[in-house]
Amino acid sequence: MLDQMSKAPLIDIQEVCRSFPKPSGKDVVVLENVDLTIKEGEIVGLLGRSGSGKSTLLRIIAGLISPSSGIALCRGDAIDGPPSGISMVFQSFALFPWLTVLQNVELGLEAKGVDRAERRKLALDAIDLIGLDGFENAFPKELSGGMRQRVGFARALVVHPDLLLMDEPFSALDVLTAETLRTDMIDLWIEGRMPIKSVLIVTHNIEEAVLMCDRILVFSSNPGRVAREIKVDLPHPRNRLDPAFRQLVDNIYALMTQRAEPKTVAMEGIPGTGMGMVLEPVSTNILSGLIEALAGEPYHGKADLPVIAGLLHMEADELFHIGEALQLLRFAHLSEGDIVLTEAGKTFAHMATDARKKLFAEHLLTYVPAVGLIRRVLDERPSHTAPAERFRSELEDYMTESYADDTLKAIVSWSRYAELFAYDENSELFSLENPQ
Repeated sequence: MLDQMSKAPLIDIQEVCRSFPKPSGKDVVVLENVDLTIKEGEIVGLLGRSGSGKSTLLRIIAGLISPSSGIALCRGDAIDGPPSGISMVFQSFALFPWLTVLQNVELGLEAKGVDRAERRKLALDAIDLIGLDGFENAFPKELSGGMRQRVGFARALVVHPDLLLMDEPFSALDVLTAETLRTDMIDLWIEGRMPIKSVLIVTHNIEEAVLMCDRILVFSSNPGRVAREIKVDLPHPRNRLDPAFRQLVDNIYALMTQRAEPKTVAMEGIPGTGMGMVLEPVSTNILSGLIEALAGEPYHGKADLPVIAGLLHMEADELFHIGEALQLLRFAHLSEGDIVLTEAGKTFAHMATDARKKLFAEHLLTYVPAVGLIRRVLDERPSHTAPAERFRSELEDYMTESYADDTLKAIVSWSRYAELFAYDENSELFSLENPQ
């Protein structure tokens, strides 16, 4: 035990920051002062919203990018390029379509200079371990999504890494396939059959994190920081219906919907302010549908987020985006794991279509500064038109290009529903449909 405790941790991250340049010349900070230690014999989860920097941290650990500042160590040595003994499983499978299952799995061994006979033996063992025996000569196009991801796992495990990095490995799969693969991986880990020492998994699925991990680091966003570390003491195999399991899931939902302190950039629980407000392009049909569901039986305007997520078959991240859009527009608010309709939300639920559009338009203009800016510019210009680039460039002064694109998509979608202005996709031009 003393010898185990004296070993340097597999990974030691100290006050790591990572920023990326913006067209304006300023930097956008993705990670800020992140600390993380990974020891042998544990599964650690990085849990947070999309854009909280989880995958960026994973890539720093994998040696694919460098931190802007701070210390990143693997077994006590600075990470400078991909460290030996670390393998990664990606969300998108990342298989070579022209290679067979066996050839895909052998790639890492071939790169390490393992001779052909040994390479084949180790690859076949990994394929058998992961449940793909009999598919060695199949090509990726002949496999289901779940089977292709199993190939990705076999390829990562075949080199017997000390640390397995997993970047949302189940998110591209259907619910049943993901659950089967997730359970199989945990069973192999519990049985000691996984040829690895530790696992670091990035996820935005709260139940997945509680099901698999010994420790969970909950990330906040903009910039990404470790908001809380949670130890999961539940024995394996874990039962989703166990009251202790459900309570831990509820606690994490509550943590992730806490209102920000006044000293942060959030105001009234809404990330970002002014033109720096990042929007997710959530469909107005989905927004309306959730308002109607919350207003009806059995919720009467208030519901537990984990319950809603289960009933609507949504992952936490997707539901958070919808809830935050409603919160931004003051139709609902998120608090301590619940979503609660405001009086405006309750009114919206019982309105006819045209009245809903009018109320939605009023809230857009009042609470989304970028929408108000676009409408003012269109009103003031004799042509009542303006190019999207004029607003995109302004948004990029506050956020990354991808966030600016998503924000514009949300503005276009919501404003069309509210009939505030039109947008031509081909010319990328905003205009007033009926200028006054």
